[in-house]
Amino acid sequence: MTRGGFGGRKPAMKGVYSPPGDYIYFRSQVPLHKIPIGTKQWRYYDFGPKAVPPLICLPGTAGTADVCYKQIMPLSMKGYRVISVDIPSVWNHHEWILAFEKFLDAIDVHHIHIYGTALGGFLAQLFAQHRPRRVRSLILSNTFLDTRNFSAEMPWAPVINWTPSFLLKRYVLTGILDGPHEPFIADSVDFVVSQVEMLSREDLASRLTLTADTVSVGPLLLTDSFITIIDTNDYSGIPQQLKDEVSERYLNARQAQLKTGGDFPFLSRPDEVNLHLQLHLRRVGVEPRPDLVPGISKGGGGGSSSEESEKKDLEDPPNDDKGSLDNPFAEPQLPPAPESSESHSSEDQLISNAKFCHFGDGDTTLKNQRTITTEFVMRLGREMFSVHLLSFYMASLYISLNCNLKLRPVV
Repeated sequence: MTRGGFGGRKPAMKGVYSPPGDYIYFRSQVPLHKIPIGTKQWRYYDFGPKAVPPLICLPGTAGTADVCYKQIMPLSMKGYRVISVDIPSVWNHHEWILAFEKFLDAIDVHHIHIYGTALGGFLAQLFAQHRPRRVRSLILSNTFLDTRNFSAEMPWAPVINWTPSFLLKRYVLTGILDGPHEPFIADSVDFVVSQVEMLSREDLASRLTLTADTVSVGPLLLTDSFITIIDTNDYSGIPQQLKDEVSERYLNARQAQLKTGGDFPFLSRPDEVNLHLQLHLRRVGVEPRPDLVPGISKGGGGGSSSEESEKKDLEDPPNDDKGSLDNPFAEPQLPPAPESSESHSSEDQLISNAKFCHFGDGDTTLKNQRTITTEFVMRLGREMFSVHLLSFYMASLYISLNCNLKLRPVV
């Protein structure tokens, strides 16, 4: 790990950055919330059915609530509730735990599932350690167990509070490996860099202080079966040694290794990450509620054809990775979980649909029979009229020819 685990990205962006189209669509559909809690300002997105226990996304040092936009909308369309938050300006880990607990109380959320990446994954583990009753499960990605390495490589940590904003941004941006990248990874890097440019000096100083403050994660009451680890195998700002320590700590946790994805697989490999998130949530007992998603009917024969078509589009999206023009967040269908209530309801739905189609076919058959009989009579009448008309024409032609033959010698 070079200088704070960082590669050699140039801190300045060349040219004018234009946000991607799916992000613009996301911002047009999902509202951004800002609430003050005590002295802290919380900025977050909250989307999906409120009846479902939420999945809370915590970004890394260079991230904001916006970096998980490719998880918020697709998962909420499946019937999950997703909350993505900015890490507020807190200056030690004890303050983080208290501030995050007050935030959950303010939005009336008691039991949570956390998806944390890098620094966000570390903070998620600390919260699960000190507030075990509130955390039901963890999904950890490219994260670590302690901050000793980062603290040793930041000897200037005591003066972070007095460091100018442009130097803090420069330091954070050098943590993102510079190219060449494949297009999707390059796009993810550009998007995160644009988010870093929007962070205030206080936010940057706070996050770097949390990274440099020497703290380690203690034992968790949460069993390993309620933990999933999603790591990338190509490269990331977190050294492989620290990621291996996480895997060794939670030996019985589910392991999801992505061949590529870089530092931000939630942006560069959203379909794979979302699939693992859904599998994790199902495994820990979170049932989605697609019936509570606006525009989706509960099923059966009572819904309109447009609602049924919309539901079919959500359950069986096209194979095109880019999605449709109306909704760029379409993703591959998740295979049904065995022995779940959702699979039984799907079977009941198929049976009810089969019954509905059976009666509908009977009415259609009667209508078709009447239509065929009417068309047959009309067609037969047209053919008989054509035969008579042809006979009359042939007789007239014969008479005309005979008259001409008789008159020719006289002339």
